Amino acid sequence: MELYDVIIIGAGPCGLACAIEAQHKKLKYLIVDKGSITESIRRYPVNMLFFSTSENIEIGKVPFVSMGTRPTRTEALKYYRKVVNHFDLHIKLFTRGNDVKQVAGVFELTTNNESLRAKKIIVATGYYDVPRYLEVRGETMPHVSHYYDEAFRYSKMKAVVVGGANSAVETALDLFRNDVEVTLVHLFDNIDPRAKYWIVPDLENRIKKDEIKAYFRHRVTEIYEKSLIIENLDNGKKKRIDADFVFLMTGYRPDAHFLEKVGIRLEGENLIPTTHPETYESNIEGIYLAGSIIGGEETAKIFIENGRMHGKPIIEDILKKL
Repeated sequence: MELYDVIIIGAGPCGLACAIEAQHKKLKYLIVDKGSITESIRRYPVNMLFFSTSENIEIGKVPFVSMGTRPTRTEALKYYRKVVNHFDLHIKLFTRGNDVKQVAGVFELTTNNESLRAKKIIVATGYYDVPRYLEVRGETMPHVSHYYDEAFRYSKMKAVVVGGANSAVETALDLFRNDVEVTLVHLFDNIDPRAKYWIVPDLENRIKKDEIKAYFRHRVTEIYEKSLIIENLDNGKKKRIDADFVFLMTGYRPDAHFLEKVGIRLEGENLIPTTHPETYESNIEGIYLAGSIIGGEETAKIFIENGRMHGKPIIEDILKKL
């Protein structure tokens, strides 16, 4: 089998940034991803705007020009594909990394298609693949989703949005503006203070005008075909709400199962992987982490803006050790 200097697991912006650095340093590298290029961005809501400005999510010193200050999902998808073409990056798509074993000083990555060998591994798989499940009855029914696409399918229907951060706020507003009867259910007293500052007042005004019904300090206990049950956290009273569709916008987490299977140590209740603060090498010598996966379940710490910077120190450390 071919032996690579480094295999990068994940073709998101941070994985691509690592590959660009590896290419600049003449390393023999390969990117593998279980989906498409920037699969997570592809799964964002169709009309989503980034929190960041376009220059803050550029990689490889390739300018990112967008129509507005903040790029759209579509603009980002086109940009990162142009970056891949510009550098002619070596990539295997729809290739799922299942396990990593070390044999005679070489890492073997087992995928759904083949086994691949490398001297070093970079894991840049992000956190968007594993939703935070409520673990309630009916959560896996066809009309229930942890991801949101666009509003037009749901016009003139009743939808319940669960959550209070960016995804929930944007989903509720988009549905409302496309003739959907929206109800918001959130565990806490108010909208997440880290939500995009320019959309929070919009939602708060819709709630004040009773255009969007909101139940704060409530949790979902059961989901049925045309309704769901919520419980008041203060008094335990339950209420049935009509729902043709349910969007559980409760956040996402890294694939801790894969990391633990590989042998990477996870610390604390937030499952933060053990990494060197400067080189991002994990507790397993030769396996590095890049991008938002470094933050574990503290998903608000590392974004494309700072995660894209991990490639340079990682590749420099790999060069020293090869």
